[in-house]
Amino acid sequence: MDIDSLFGVKGKVVLVTGGSRGIGKMIATGFVRNGAKVFISARSAKDCESTAVELNKLGPGSCIPVPADLQKLEEVHKLVNFVSEKEKVLHVLVNNAGATWGDSIDSYSDQAWSKLLTLNVQRVFTLTQKLLPLLRAAAEQAGHESDGSWKDPARIINIGSINGERVPGMETYAYSASKAALHQLSKHLALRLGSEGITSNVLACGPFESKMMAHTLRTAKDIVVAGLPMGRIGSPQDVAGASIWLSSKAGAWVTGATIPVDGGHLVFTTTKL
Repeated sequence: MDIDSLFGVKGKVVLVTGGSRGIGKMIATGFVRNGAKVFISARSAKDCESTAVELNKLGPGSCIPVPADLQKLEEVHKLVNFVSEKEKVLHVLVNNAGATWGDSIDSYSDQAWSKLLTLNVQRVFTLTQKLLPLLRAAAEQAGHESDGSWKDPARIINIGSINGERVPGMETYAYSASKAALHQLSKHLALRLGSEGITSNVLACGPFESKMMAHTLRTAKDIVVAGLPMGRIGSPQDVAGASIWLSSKAGAWVTGATIPVDGGHLVFTTTKL
């Protein structure tokens, strides 16, 4: 049980949605730096392609950009078709693409609910559903242990939020509801797909440097950090490390879990209540 065999992801095929920036880019970078072949999708073709150029310079893995606006169902099909044409298997699917919306309860719009529930929940299900043949093929390729169990399951990693686990102070009603729904969906997928050699887990992320958190960190970083027992916001290695662990042999028996990657924020919140 050496480190390389226990935590290695070299040669694995990975798809990270929303992989051109923020948490998605952090995760994609971690996989590329550890020898995986990583497809990244993003709504902006420019951002997607520039991130791929940057990550390919890092190596030793590779990064392939696939611009796609996952709000649109036809773009989901385009992404699936592209990956399916290039690869016969998909070892890891990281469902990271998402959006947030904040507004007062009196003016919170129907548009916000439609946008966030579509992207943050429905598209996760649809993309996962359409990629099941590649995920199943990855599990079959790895084969079975002598006891019939799967040697190396395919992985679904859903990027959730601590706001799906507790009530946020901000008025982000559709966001927190969509993340709570994603967490439940992930457990449902784990129950259904485990027997087929596919795990499904959630990383419930706390505050990281990202476009989604930019305004909050710019205006209230000291307050945010004060609520974190670990005394800092998340770093790229925090979320990349958790993703690599779940995707390696070390994480092969973990499924149906919601894992906080939050510097202890949920513990702090519970204690203060």
